[in-house]
Amino acid sequence: MATSIDTSRRGFLKVSAAAGGGLLLGFELLQDGAEAASAFAPNAFIRIDPKGIVTLIMPQQEMGQGTHTGHSQLLAEELDVAMSQVVLEQAPPNDMLYGGPKAPPERRRQSTGGSSSFRNGFYISLRQAGANARAILVTAAARLWKVDPATLRTSDGVVYHDPSGRQIGYGELSPRAGAITLPTDAPLKADKDFKLIGKPVHRLDVPAKTNGSVTYGIDVMAGKVPVAAVLQAPVVGGKVAAVDDAAARAIPGVKQIVVLDDLVAVVADNTWLAFKGLKALGVTWNDGPNGRLGQADIVRDLREKTSKPGVSAKNEGDIDKAFGSGDRIDVAYEMPFLAHSPMEPLNCTVHVQGKTAEIWVGTQVQTGAQKAAAKVLDVDPKAVTLTNFMLGGGFGRRLDTDMVTNAVRVAQQVSGPVKVMWSREEDTRHDTVRPYYRNVMAATLKDGRIDAWLHRISGGSVPVRMSGKPPKDGLDGSTIDGADEIPYEIPNLRVEYVQCEPGAVNVGWWRGVGPNNSLFAVESLIDELARKAGKDPLEFRLAHLQKSPRAAGVLRLAADKAGWSGPLEGKAGRGIAMINAFGSFCAAVCEAEVNADGDVRVRRMVVAVDAGKVVNPDGITSQVEGGVVFALTSAFWGNITVANGRIQQSNFHDYRMMRIHEAPPVEVHIVPSNEDPGGIGEPGVTVSTPALVNAIAAATGIRLRTMPIDREILAGRKDNA
Repeated sequence: MATSIDTSRRGFLKVSAAAGGGLLLGFELLQDGAEAASAFAPNAFIRIDPKGIVTLIMPQQEMGQGTHTGHSQLLAEELDVAMSQVVLEQAPPNDMLYGGPKAPPERRRQSTGGSSSFRNGFYISLRQAGANARAILVTAAARLWKVDPATLRTSDGVVYHDPSGRQIGYGELSPRAGAITLPTDAPLKADKDFKLIGKPVHRLDVPAKTNGSVTYGIDVMAGKVPVAAVLQAPVVGGKVAAVDDAAARAIPGVKQIVVLDDLVAVVADNTWLAFKGLKALGVTWNDGPNGRLGQADIVRDLREKTSKPGVSAKNEGDIDKAFGSGDRIDVAYEMPFLAHSPMEPLNCTVHVQGKTAEIWVGTQVQTGAQKAAAKVLDVDPKAVTLTNFMLGGGFGRRLDTDMVTNAVRVAQQVSGPVKVMWSREEDTRHDTVRPYYRNVMAATLKDGRIDAWLHRISGGSVPVRMSGKPPKDGLDGSTIDGADEIPYEIPNLRVEYVQCEPGAVNVGWWRGVGPNNSLFAVESLIDELARKAGKDPLEFRLAHLQKSPRAAGVLRLAADKAGWSGPLEGKAGRGIAMINAFGSFCAAVCEAEVNADGDVRVRRMVVAVDAGKVVNPDGITSQVEGGVVFALTSAFWGNITVANGRIQQSNFHDYRMMRIHEAPPVEVHIVPSNEDPGGIGEPGVTVSTPALVNAIAAATGIRLRTMPIDREILAGRKDNA
């Protein structure tokens, strides 16, 4: 693609003719109406071919959440084309062109994560792009017919002049439109005129995903290039000591053995032979300093460090004075290491040619992956061509670039392109796991209300692990995210952070990030305080939310739809939780039963969501449903453990997923809202675990403060320490 953009004056854009006589439209993404810096490049592109097909160069990655469909709705709405006329092309790496428009230039990143695909500025920017393009096309038709543009209307990619009965398609107009320059602030549709935004729309990616025609990274050049199967040092910081490759080299089809300082790879004609050769290798490892670390060591260190005050992240009122009186409760909540377990294991196809490289991969961070490859090769990132594909699951795992780094290292030793693949076992044992978190909390009640609140959080820092730099001012904002902005009205409140790195594992972003832990602790303690005060958990929460109507609104809606005060049969209970994170408010009511053996069955989950302005309600419903199942899976079975420096779990037999028959009915209710769009990929995950734990407490009187659920405790066979 080539485009000519005039950014010298705010309010104007330059349109140039594209190949084939079509229209290629670049548009500026202005931040909060501010002047765009003259050095800024446009941030996204639209291409309209002579047949009227609109190509949206997609800035965000599709991970199953419906971003491709929602972004297409935004564009199609203002451009006045049918969804069937929109096709997608994944954007190449470019932070300035395709990074979130709301971020300042120095922090703009082309990244899909943090439930940010709509709240990062694209909601307005993509609409504005569509409106600008439509204005240009209408002007082109008006000049062709020599009529007033105000007498024209558009629908489904066609411009109509009703007085004369004339009509012309966008494709026919595209060559003429290329010569027109118009202001960038063409009027946007009023919400009442929306035909697509806010309406359920069938997802664009479903046909290809269901008929198998979609291409994931693992499908690239299948059967056409050799495959390298990877085996990494089993301990973080470990090295290769010796390799006996005689048996592997004797296997027909094995082409090469690559030995690097911390990994080995077998290159073969196909995937089966590569993994067969890897199994035949005899590798001796030097485990290094982490080789004796175990789970007990990591947890002990975490508990010792959180026994002392941390760095203050928020301090309101006089908490020390408040703790001098009132009815006090002291508790601690812990969350385990968790793996991502995407259905598509890690893979990356690479062709290194001297100081250049081509890469085919599925990643959540296109520019990050490109830069990671360039660093290995010691070249300018422009020397690396990266093609991105659909992801067979991400959940934050593909925000990391280790698969690219290691694939390029292997490919440097191979002549020609090579597909580097990880087995499910290697993927699990070398996952960048969700940190093990510990939350030390204390609170006091005064006249039935919360008077003092302390929340001290500790866990491995993902930014520290990624950057290798200590947290600024000793505070990792990502770890305390959620805890520092709770909407409950508490006069004396302190939030602290204690850095504690686990050593034996690499920590990474996991769906729900910081709030997945912090709000589990918050909503658990709120529930404990309600019961200590002798109050209904719903009414107790509402009494502390007088200044947050959105939080109160989702709580009331979820409770009403779930029949909060209604009778229950058997040893069952209802639990409620509310979260404010990712720009959205979300409440859930979980109905669960517990039998004498400590087995828990979730009968029903009711979720209310206020995510601001909604683009595709069907997409929100699907995301919340999936998030609930994701969260319940981790609550029931999610637990990555370490022994002798090694992650013990390896596949779905010992890191299991929820089965279909175990999944509860999930009801999703969306609150109509005129607020700015919020994120939706993670709220359903974040709210579900505390709702479940609160339901178990209501059913049994047993408060679980450590995940995953311990059935021995619920059955009375083990103390609830």
